[in-house]
Amino acid sequence: MQTPNIYVIIPAFNEEESITKVVKDIPAGLVREVIVCSNGSTDRTEANARAAGATVVVEPRKGYGFACLKGMAHLAAKQGADRPDIVVFLDGDYSDYPEQMPELIAEILNDKADLVIGSRALGNREKGSMMPQQIFGNWLATTLIKLLYRVEFSDLGPFRAITYDALLAIDMQDTTFGWTVEMQVKAAKLRLRCSEVPMMYRQRIGVSKVTGTVRGTIMAGYKILWTIFKLL
Repeated sequence: MQTPNIYVIIPAFNEEESITKVVKDIPAGLVREVIVCSNGSTDRTEANARAAGATVVVEPRKGYGFACLKGMAHLAAKQGADRPDIVVFLDGDYSDYPEQMPELIAEILNDKADLVIGSRALGNREKGSMMPQQIFGNWLATTLIKLLYRVEFSDLGPFRAITYDALLAIDMQDTTFGWTVEMQVKAAKLRLRCSEVPMMYRQRIGVSKVTGTVRGTIMAGYKILWTIFKLL
């Protein structure tokens, strides 16, 4: 693949303290455009993202999947020489290391994978960066995927890269917490080439909108399991 068009989609809800760091740490010259999808942010997330050089699109409907789908809608308008080759998804809370993006996309560039997951389970995690319920939930979900779909993952990590053609084939639909697992399960069903790369992970800036609350944790866990079985 010669000089691929790489686009980055960053869903963000009230991440004014972190979004500048996330955008600025993406290696210079690597990507064609960084799209921050503000999921109804009420702070300076949008202004800070623009100041850092990102394109900002706004999705007022709350939901991780809604924000990602808004970013995909932005990409759908790009045709010809601007058409995406690779799409990278990255959270806006600065828990991942954007500078590791070249490692994430390497297997796609080398035509060895269609989907690459940045695995926190295989990489080095800062103490306290993942709650016990996250670690258990990832283990349970990936174990079920292995048993039901015969594809082995170690994580549902949000830092991931996928070819644009594969992303369109997957036909993403989830609007909330089931986004990441839907992508992996559908990729498994379509027999896409899936791989994982160890990623570093640190404590996020600010409070998690999911694991930071009991309700968010329960709802996310329920949606992930429901998605795994729904797609059988």
